[in-house]
Amino acid sequence: VLFRSGNSMINSTLGIQSWCFRGLKGAPEIIAALNACGVDRLEACGIHIDLDRPAESLKLYRDAGITISSFGVNFFGPDEAANRKVFEFASLAGFPAISADLNYDSLDLVEKLCAEYGKKVAIHNHGRRHALGTVRELEALFNRSSANVGLCLDTGWMLDSGEDPLAVAKKFRDRLYGVHIKDFVFDRAGNAEDVISGTGVLALDDFAHYLADSKFDGYLTLEYEGEPENPVPNLQACVKNINAAFAR
Repeated sequence: VLFRSGNSMINSTLGIQSWCFRGLKGAPEIIAALNACGVDRLEACGIHIDLDRPAESLKLYRDAGITISSFGVNFFGPDEAANRKVFEFASLAGFPAISADLNYDSLDLVEKLCAEYGKKVAIHNHGRRHALGTVRELEALFNRSSANVGLCLDTGWMLDSGEDPLAVAKKFRDRLYGVHIKDFVFDRAGNAEDVISGTGVLALDDFAHYLADSKFDGYLTLEYEGEPENPVPNLQACVKNINAAFAR
């Protein structure tokens, strides 16, 4: 099912970041949780995919009707063999963009692997303390890289950097390969706390309308990090609010 907003449609379906399920025991419990949320896509993180046996990990989800929409957030360092495992998994799973982090020392290697495998990497901004967490730092990276290097826009962490996620999505529209829908509230000291999507600082309706109007076609991932031992109830509430935002 594609999201619709007014007369516009988004060419993506909602997935959940598997880090949300870090307190669950394995694939069967994660699959049951996804089913309970009415979601059939998973952005897998490293704790839930064995890159030494990727076909086995992938089969567990495919047999249950779950599509792996991306992988990460994966840090790409100087180890080419380790990096290749990630790109090989992306090819096996069939998703076009890898949720990523990197430093400039590994940029040429990542560019080489992107060209070789026909994949893109989407840099996940991770807040004001992250080396690639601000608009200025992302812009500097994109000015030094090809279009194979783009953005996985995490709305919550962009708020943490003091930026408007909607303005950032517009600014980097041509390099927007993925989105993490995360909502935060902040205490007086500026510390962030995960809340149900649409109940915090994020202007969810406006953001959803822009994705639909711009026909966003990257991976769309819900990330809510609270209650890792029992994440389903609040994830269900997040899914409900996101679906409603795209329907309005």
